[in-house]
Amino acid sequence: MLKFPLNRRQALIGLGAAGTMLSFGLPARAAAKVNLGVIRLASHAPSFIAFERGYYKDEGLDVDLKFFEAAQPMAVAIASGDADYGVTAMSGGLISLAGKGAVKVIGGALTEEKGIVGAIILASNKAYEAGLTSPKELAGRSFGITTTGSSFHFMVYKIAQANGIPLDQITLRPLQKVGAVVGALSSGQIDAWAIQPSIGKMMIAEGHARQIGLFSDYAPDYQVTTVFTSTRNAADEREKTQAFIRAYSKAVDDYNAAFVDKTADAAEVDDVAKIVHKYVEADLPFETARNNLLEGSQRINKGLALSLNSVTEQLEWFKSEGMVKEDITPEMLFDTSYVKTI
Repeated sequence: MLKFPLNRRQALIGLGAAGTMLSFGLPARAAAKVNLGVIRLASHAPSFIAFERGYYKDEGLDVDLKFFEAAQPMAVAIASGDADYGVTAMSGGLISLAGKGAVKVIGGALTEEKGIVGAIILASNKAYEAGLTSPKELAGRSFGITTTGSSFHFMVYKIAQANGIPLDQITLRPLQKVGAVVGALSSGQIDAWAIQPSIGKMMIAEGHARQIGLFSDYAPDYQVTTVFTSTRNAADEREKTQAFIRAYSKAVDDYNAAFVDKTADAAEVDDVAKIVHKYVEADLPFETARNNLLEGSQRINKGLALSLNSVTEQLEWFKSEGMVKEDITPEMLFDTSYVKTI
């Protein structure tokens, strides 16, 4: 086939024709539709920041937010295709679905870090007054969790292990939703709980609970939440998945600068806080919600880096407790090709 080199004038005419064709409405590539699983917690702030600031759109993604009350239902939605990406804690349900080839963890998000107030261990007022003033005294007490096999379940295991308390000496109370655990602790129906500082500090300030410890004393490198998707997305939708990670990571930088490192100026802090307030603690006055974010935010890993040691420890614990099958390997659960591992 003969090829004819274009002179400068012909090249300019060609470029002009291409521009004319575009101006007459040749369709651009449609934005990729994405359903993102979220929970109305401050730890999900980057989900909302990226949505409101157009970071997803900038990456060619048309994102809808799909709200959940707990981690396990979100994992089921990812596996079934009702949601494309999720950011939540590892759970027995998520791991089991990975064992069936349905989902993959592709990144890390919220993390415990020494020097930053992380999850707070709380006692109800009733239990505190009866002597529960330290995690060392949890034997014979009740502890709130959302579901069996949730991150709260793993956290109470780590607390018990560090204090030499057999886990079966603590009564676990699965209450399904975070709001239900808040209510049960506030009313003294359960004795203890461990929760993110944005909620824990608010409960303390309102006189509904007492602080008896910090979870970072027991697991300073705990990978609290992870980013996950379907195995099909991880394997076959690489460009879309990378675009999602880029958009989310940009929002993570905004969140950390405003609330964790506190390097953003006051106007930026207010702007980011207003975005989050639309979705989290929307029933509170803005100034209260803003202060909760400033006083109670944990770091989210830059670039959604994944703490492989922490998540592998969690996998092994779930297996040791018989909550997931013994033959599930890290390779079945984690796709480490998308982000840095730490």
